[in-house]
Amino acid sequence: MTTTKKTTKKPAVKTVKSKTSTTPIPNLPINPFAFEVLEAASKQRTKARKIEVLQRYAHDSIMALMIWNFDETAISVLPVGDVPYGTNREDNSMTGTLSDKINDAVDKMNEMGSNSLGSQDQGKASIRKEYRKFYNFIKGGNPSLSNLRRETMFINILEGLHPLEAEILVLVKDKRLTEKYKITKEVVSAAYPQITWGGRSWAL
Repeated sequence: MTTTKKTTKKPAVKTVKSKTSTTPIPNLPINPFAFEVLEAASKQRTKARKIEVLQRYAHDSIMALMIWNFDETAISVLPVGDVPYGTNREDNSMTGTLSDKINDAVDKMNEMGSNSLGSQDQGKASIRKEYRKFYNFIKGGNPSLSNLRRETMFINILEGLHPLEAEILVLVKDKRLTEKYKITKEVVSAAYPQITWGGRSWAL
């Protein structure tokens, strides 16, 4: 009498995706836009990876943004909220808002799933090129400027920037960068230990 050996099947092993899986760090172009760097860092799930992105694409312009946004002693002397825009009225104030114009452009890019303006990208400035002017918008930076002149200068910079760059400046002037990008002061401090926080009125 022959006996047949009973074979037991091993249960299939289920592969569980790790919740801490990281987003690949993109290879950004030379001299990337600030929004490209901040987006890349924001998408990372761990503090270490966010730091890695910020360090890989470190630039004085990125550090200037972080100081303006996170350092409480870097005080904006621009009006809080929407950026005025339009023609000068008799009382030297502005009508309309540039913030809406920027938001509309950003919304359109989101709908298209692209951050590129196509041929319109040509001639658009970047924060990397404009950051040396930031001192004009910080308390003590250029007290000789009138409020109207200062606001006009800020508007002119915004109009020349890529909309996503302009959006960053509108957020940073009110220290609201974290509303869009998942980057904390703790991450910035670890990425850029050369930044000394506090004790400044305008040094960027």
